Amino acid sequence: MARPRELGGSSSENDRPLLQKLGVKAGARVSLVAFDDPWFRKLLSEVTDDVSTELRPDSDLVFHLVRHVADLFDLPDLRDALKDNGAIWVLREKGRSRVVLETDIIDAGKATGLVDNKIASFSDTLAAMRLVIPLAERGEARRPVQG
Repeated sequence: MARPRELGGSSSENDRPLLQKLGVKAGARVSLVAFDDPWFRKLLSEVTDDVSTELRPDSDLVFHLVRHVADLFDLPDLRDALKDNGAIWVLREKGRSRVVLETDIIDAGKATGLVDNKIASFSDTLAAMRLVIPLAERGEARRPVQG
């Protein structure tokens, strides 16, 4: 797995440290799904010790690597594991070799009751798109996804 690019502390969005871009906060509960990169785990360990390669309830953040469009069928389970204000970061390959497009992620998110609200360059080879539960569906208004 490629290491993330520049992790410097400039005020430019492109130069912000990766964990800041991804919204990883101290003590965050992080689930890594189909993605267990040792370098990223080490980076996460500098901020939180609550990291697992198993999907867990009440996750603040879920990182899900998708290599095929069919991998997006996991989104309903990922959504159900999120805290109301949590996020799923869908990681996909960049460049000409990519199989999963941004529109595939957006469409799958909408079908799962999620909205996309940020993209980020995760590494030289991976792009990331953040999916969240819409504000109107958080808290008491949150409904289970119909499958």
